[in-house]
Amino acid sequence: MLARFKAWRRLHILARHPIPETDWQQAVARLPLLAGLSQGELDRLREWVTLFFHEKQISATAGLVLTDGMRLSIAIQACLPILNLGLEYYRGWVEIIVYPDEFLPEYEYVDDDGLVHHVREPMTGEAWLGGPVILSWRDAAGDHGVAGYNVVIHELAHKLDMLNGEVNGFPPLHRDMSPTAWSEAFGAAYADFCRRLNAGEETPLDPYGAETPGEFFAVMSEAFFETPEVLAATYPEVYAQLSLFYRQDPLARHRAFLSASRISAPPS
Repeated sequence: MLARFKAWRRLHILARHPIPETDWQQAVARLPLLAGLSQGELDRLREWVTLFFHEKQISATAGLVLTDGMRLSIAIQACLPILNLGLEYYRGWVEIIVYPDEFLPEYEYVDDDGLVHHVREPMTGEAWLGGPVILSWRDAAGDHGVAGYNVVIHELAHKLDMLNGEVNGFPPLHRDMSPTAWSEAFGAAYADFCRRLNAGEETPLDPYGAETPGEFFAVMSEAFFETPEVLAATYPEVYAQLSLFYRQDPLARHRAFLSASRISAPPS
C-alpha cells in the first residue's frame, strides 16, 4: 500500500509541476557534463529534478537574486549523481543556500590535542551534517573554466558520504560492492596523491583532495563526472569503484558522444 501511494504521489507531482520545455533545453545546453546522456537518461534526470524541487528549497542570501534558470542549473547538477540511485539518497536535509560568490563562515573546532581553533576563511561550498548545503553561485554557475571542478557535485558528494555518519570518504556502499575493494582502491590512491603533492609533482586532479579522505572522495566524484578520462587514466581502481557506487559510466558516455560527434561532423 505504501509503495503504491509513493508511486501515485510521484506521478502526481510530475504531472502538476512540469519543468517548461524551453527552460529545460536551455539549462541542459549550458551544462557540458550532460553531453552523452541518452534521451532516456535525460528524461529520468528531468523527473528527479522535478521531485528535487518539490522536496528541497533553493534560496539566496547576501543580496543574490536567484532566477528560475539558476535554480534549475543547480538542481540538475545536484541530481546527476543520483541519476541511477534515487532521491532517497538525499534524505535528511532540505535546503541549499546560495551566495553570490565566496563566503566567509566562522566556526571553532577542537583538535586531537585539545586545542581550540577559530576558523574564518573564504569558501565556495559547504555541507552540514543534518543541515543545508551552501554554495557560491559564481562557482555553481559552471562557467569558471576549471577542468574537473564542480562545487555542486562536490558538496552533494559530502551529503552522500554523511549518510552513514561523518565525512570520511566511505559512503554506504551497495550490497553488491566490496568494502575491502573500496578501501584498498581509495586508500592506495589517496596515499599516492598526497605523496605526489608533497614531492611537488603536478597533478591533473584538484590538490584540495589531499586535505582529508572525505575531501578526496568529493574531489574524485567531481572528476568522475566532469573529467572521467583523467580520473580513469590516473586512478583506474577509484574510477571503477565510483562507477559501481554511482551506477554510471561517464567515460563510456563521453567516448560515445565524441564518436557520434565525429561521425556527424561535416567534412572539412
